[in-house]
Amino acid sequence: MIKLPMIIGGKEVWKDEVIDVIFPYNQEKIGEAAKGSPEDVYQAIEKAKIGLEKLKKLTAYEKYKILLKVANLLESRKEEFARTITLETGKTIREARTEVDRAVNTITFSAEEAKRIHGEYVHFDASPNGKGKKGFYYRVPAGIVSAITPFNFPVNLTAHKIAPSIAAGCPFILKPSERTPLSPIMLCQLFLEAGVPEEAVSVIPGFADVGQAMTTHPDVRVVSFTGSLKVGEIIAKQAGLKKIVMELGSNSAVIVDKTANLEIASKKSVLGGFALAGQVCISVQRVFVHESVADEFEHLLKVEASKLKYGNPLEEDTDVGPVISINEVDRIETWINEAVMKGGKIALGGIQSKDKPIIPPTIVSEVPEESKLFYEEAFAPVVAVKRFKDIDEAIKLVNKTNYGLQVGVFTNDLKNAWKVIENADVGGVIINDIPTFRADNMPYGGVKGSGIGREGPKFAIEDYTEIKVVAFDLG
Repeated sequence: MIKLPMIIGGKEVWKDEVIDVIFPYNQEKIGEAAKGSPEDVYQAIEKAKIGLEKLKKLTAYEKYKILLKVANLLESRKEEFARTITLETGKTIREARTEVDRAVNTITFSAEEAKRIHGEYVHFDASPNGKGKKGFYYRVPAGIVSAITPFNFPVNLTAHKIAPSIAAGCPFILKPSERTPLSPIMLCQLFLEAGVPEEAVSVIPGFADVGQAMTTHPDVRVVSFTGSLKVGEIIAKQAGLKKIVMELGSNSAVIVDKTANLEIASKKSVLGGFALAGQVCISVQRVFVHESVADEFEHLLKVEASKLKYGNPLEEDTDVGPVISINEVDRIETWINEAVMKGGKIALGGIQSKDKPIIPPTIVSEVPEESKLFYEEAFAPVVAVKRFKDIDEAIKLVNKTNYGLQVGVFTNDLKNAWKVIENADVGGVIINDIPTFRADNMPYGGVKGSGIGREGPKFAIEDYTEIKVVAFDLG
């Protein structure tokens, strides 16, 4: 049993009220975390004001060294963190180890970016009234950062918010998902161990009241949120005059053109569709395949998906673990049934039991555009397949949704690839790979309902800093 406190201004705080943490695979309690309140948020904000002043006194090199130490500490405790992630999320132990590796990279990238927060010389004399003026701009910390993270990547998505925050010189208050508070608390303990000023670090597990206090308080300058579109819209309405960065999910698509390598496209689509039981913002949810190769591709897709072992995520050879809860099984079953009622066909898998949150890798072909599996985010090990006649139709299908995070395109036709690049309403186009590709130093984010702003340490730091202009009159 893992029992952890919240952290307020670097100090451990235990509470009588706790949040139970449940292992999704068997529904057993594996830990608990202190449950926070709005009053805890207000205390953390007061501490963060002190933390902001302390961070301002650190040099770029000092912040670099601190963050590099965090990365090294995390690397040294990789297996402990991986096991905790698996117990919290239900992702496989191999997937959890990969997440820890990525978090080490994310924090290392942030350390390096702490030394690269640049300004620029400004040619004031390019303006008629600028004669005799010399100057520049540089970036300064924006202020207190409120970070809210989801359950599916509790360590790496936390790292994507708090490591750039410290690199930028901003204290943070973190609200991890109530389903997965343990590994984020453990990560923040490493930040304190590495030498981040105590007052700059707060972690408050909790529910909507904690999130509301964090996002509406006037002393918070930046809100960074990863989660659902519905909650993102609520935050955007209530946050007030703040910098807002949001990653709100997607129902990412793959286009398989008639010139594609079908074996590669099918193998990668299976990887992208069923990793983490499909609970990734950039999971392969929709596959649009050219009608001339559709039969062959769908056969290969079924063959590859049939090879996957699903079940206990702690077993080394498991490929697909559980979804996060039993309630999700009910929702997903409803969505599949709706698609079938409207004309779709279950080509593989389907809900087989409601006793455990285990859903076999599922493929639904001929998915109608009016079904939720087509236009909403499933967040499940379900891949919807639909045929198209030409690349223009495929692009229209990709865009026929309120989301726009990333799209993958398998093609050997450069003109078709470029058509997708120019016309797909997404934040990222991945050629000859799946939309599930993400390098942790790239600008990651979407358009439309998929969010505002970009993650990736370099780009997050831009949101966590303000531009200050300096001008000298030398005339």
